[in-house]
Amino acid sequence: MSEPRDNKIPDNLPEADDDAPALPEGWLQVLSMDMDAQGVARKSDGKVVFIDGALPTELVSANTHRKKNNWEAASLTAIHRESSQRVRPGCPNFGLHAGACGGCKMQHLHVAAQVAIKQRVLEDNLWHLAKVRPETLLRPIEGPSWGYRFRSRLSVRYVAKKGKVLVGFHERKSRYIADMETCKVLPPHVDAMLLPMRALIASMDARETCPQIEVACGDSVTALVLRHLEPLSEDDQARLRAFAAEHNVQWWLQPKGPDTVHLMEQGGAQLDYGLPDFGITMPFKPTDFTQVNPHINRVLVTRALRLLDVKKDERVIDWFCGLGNFTLPLATQAREVLGIEGSDTLVKRSHENYAANNAQRAEGDKLAPTRFVARNLFEMTPEMLFADGVAGKWLVDPPREGAFALSKALADIHQARIGAEGAEPLPAGHEDWRFPERIVYVSCNPATLARDAGLLVHLAGYHCVSAGVVNMFPHTAHVESMAVFERRVD
Repeated sequence: MSEPRDNKIPDNLPEADDDAPALPEGWLQVLSMDMDAQGVARKSDGKVVFIDGALPTELVSANTHRKKNNWEAASLTAIHRESSQRVRPGCPNFGLHAGACGGCKMQHLHVAAQVAIKQRVLEDNLWHLAKVRPETLLRPIEGPSWGYRFRSRLSVRYVAKKGKVLVGFHERKSRYIADMETCKVLPPHVDAMLLPMRALIASMDARETCPQIEVACGDSVTALVLRHLEPLSEDDQARLRAFAAEHNVQWWLQPKGPDTVHLMEQGGAQLDYGLPDFGITMPFKPTDFTQVNPHINRVLVTRALRLLDVKKDERVIDWFCGLGNFTLPLATQAREVLGIEGSDTLVKRSHENYAANNAQRAEGDKLAPTRFVARNLFEMTPEMLFADGVAGKWLVDPPREGAFALSKALADIHQARIGAEGAEPLPAGHEDWRFPERIVYVSCNPATLARDAGLLVHLAGYHCVSAGVVNMFPHTAHVESMAVFERRVD
């Protein structure tokens, strides 16, 4: 049974209004929505109630199934006044019923309202966790709300009692796999393969030892990664080849850990995606990290570089650069780019991507000189920043853990230079190093963004000039966002 995330009562939740008209006994007014897409209400005694399936402004009844000192968890039993933003879910697997899929949490809420709630989550995190308010709000980045999920990890299970194979996401609050025949957030051609995948696995000798199929779609190639716990028979390999030919996909096999993933049949087209605004093509492997939503990613990269406002004479650093999703576009605009990543393997791959793209460009349109280095980005120090040299602009795109060490290193330098009490002295030779004048921070976790924003704004001399949400994952509670910081002190 899941609990409200961090068991945290929303800071902006209104207190009970003693002057409000009394509701019928057992009724609750939903005041907001939490980060797990649960409706949040307050009982007459002040206790907060988290209600699955309820939406802000609704009057509801709910059945409590878990009680704590200052909050309760409940399930929706009746809606007495419906929100104007409530819509019919677009997928038959969504809902509160037994066996419902747990992949989406917001299909019952209009997409525009989903975005508004995510924007509120971002603003609330920045203010309540860091006392930071953006000077302006960026227009949300939005795109298709169905068929967008070009990456997915589908669980597979042969259920002997039912005599069939299940392929899909897990049920809500359960380790069981939902019995789903369709999924509307998957691209249509992948959605159409769900039943054929079930039939394929059911026909295989290894039906009981294939727990997962990972899907990765490029612009023109779809790869399926089959996790198999035992070697595949020749008959099973033949079945996979026939499926690949019929559905125009590539099979990749994973007999053990992630480093064992390999293409079943050599040759064929390359798995890649394009960034047409910059003339960049990004090859990738199906287990690489790439953005789930390619349409949004293209807009995100273009927006980030526009906000960074890179000049032809500037040096730029791309922190947490991955395969070069931002680095290579930056190399079309800057004088020089440094991409820094935590993995030696990714550094090698990003350099290969850079070289391949540069080779395809005309002489007058070559990418700027770009270097990639591996670094533990969770143990950054001022000395490391000095060693990386001066860069007028930074692009920061960390994982969910955020960029605490990087932000703290900037704060430590600023505090030392202004002579703050207790600040650690800086090593000799730091005088020529200058702070980046602008930072664009792309975040997949509003809480860690807020933490890092607090360091940048209150201790490192920056202002948060703008921030906004990126609806990378429609119908889920996941909040992707970006923020722009400018330094306005010497």
